[in-house]
Amino acid sequence: MAALRSISDLPEVDFQSNQAYDPFPVLKTLRETTPLVRTPMGIILALHHRHLDLLTQDTTRQLETETKLMQGIASGPIYDFVSSVMLFANGEAHRRRRAPVVRTFAFKLMESMRARAAALAEELVAAHLGKGPFDFIEEIAAQIPARIIAEILGIPLSDLPSFLQWIKASGEALGFVNLARREEIEASLIAFHAYVADLLADRRAAPRGDFLSDYVEATAKDGEMSEAEVRAQIVGLILAGSDTTRGSLCMTLARTLDNPDQWAAFCADLDGLKKAVVDEGLRYEPIVNGIPRLTLQEIELDGYAIPKGAVIAISLLSALRDPEVYADPDAFNIYRTDHPRWHPIFGGGAHRCVGEALARAEMEETLAVIARLAPQAKLIGDFPRLSPGAIRQIDQMRVEFG
Repeated sequence: MAALRSISDLPEVDFQSNQAYDPFPVLKTLRETTPLVRTPMGIILALHHRHLDLLTQDTTRQLETETKLMQGIASGPIYDFVSSVMLFANGEAHRRRRAPVVRTFAFKLMESMRARAAALAEELVAAHLGKGPFDFIEEIAAQIPARIIAEILGIPLSDLPSFLQWIKASGEALGFVNLARREEIEASLIAFHAYVADLLADRRAAPRGDFLSDYVEATAKDGEMSEAEVRAQIVGLILAGSDTTRGSLCMTLARTLDNPDQWAAFCADLDGLKKAVVDEGLRYEPIVNGIPRLTLQEIELDGYAIPKGAVIAISLLSALRDPEVYADPDAFNIYRTDHPRWHPIFGGGAHRCVGEALARAEMEETLAVIARLAPQAKLIGDFPRLSPGAIRQIDQMRVEFG
């Protein structure tokens, strides 16, 4: 048996300077020559779809506060939030934080929001029919997930502008933080947490039989979480679903419109193709850059010895264009039949996204409404682009609805 190679033999790639707005050609070239690369920060980037198996193995774990400590963030609102939320927890802490959310944020509840998502999309789309170009990101894509989660939480429509601003700023705490914006992000987190604390207090005083009331009851019955943890799960739930759904909705619509034959087919068969359109949009333009893991022991990966304590980031951008799984992976194809049963964009194992059903309902119904009411929809101006980052941000997107 050949000796395992050291990670020091891996090529080093600075993705901050190389990815820019179109990372796929770079990743394709790398994938054809090496299974893994290193970044200047010492993170190992895994490039193949098969590396997603790490998400269900006990040889690695979800990152906790490591990325924040790498940036010198060892205290304060960002650190406190990351320390308290289930997304960055493992083992017993993760079970304790996730269980009440899963029990109350149930699949049936999320599926019941499908009709509401369709009605809201119809209202928003109708307001722009025949009115000329408009900002699709702010006027529709940001509104759908924020207003749906606001309804689930019982947030008044009058509070929505502040709610949207908190989502936009606080969401930056989830990935590598722009340290120049740390003060603004932390101020947003403080305000957001205070608002959620008031919502929780209201439900404790006067339960309404809604999701938040059920969540409060579940956490009180369990008695396993601190007040900071109870609050952080709601903030985390809002942030994890809003930013990603907004960007995914934009890019899926943009890519489908950019393929007129596929857009026409979708318009002709809304119910038959809406799931396929969303599956392909999520694959072709992943909003989440990758899934980082920490090794708990030395492991072997594609002939390399990965030491204990190494950070491995599974690149979703690369894995979802892997020709080992997807035929003609660089082609956008809503007729694709090679999607895995469980879409990798929602993660895997114990940390698979609890809001998957809601995100799918929002995207599928919104796109179907646009195709039904505005089949002549078209992009105006430059094609939208996604920036580098843990959660890729869309730069702009203007649309006209006939």
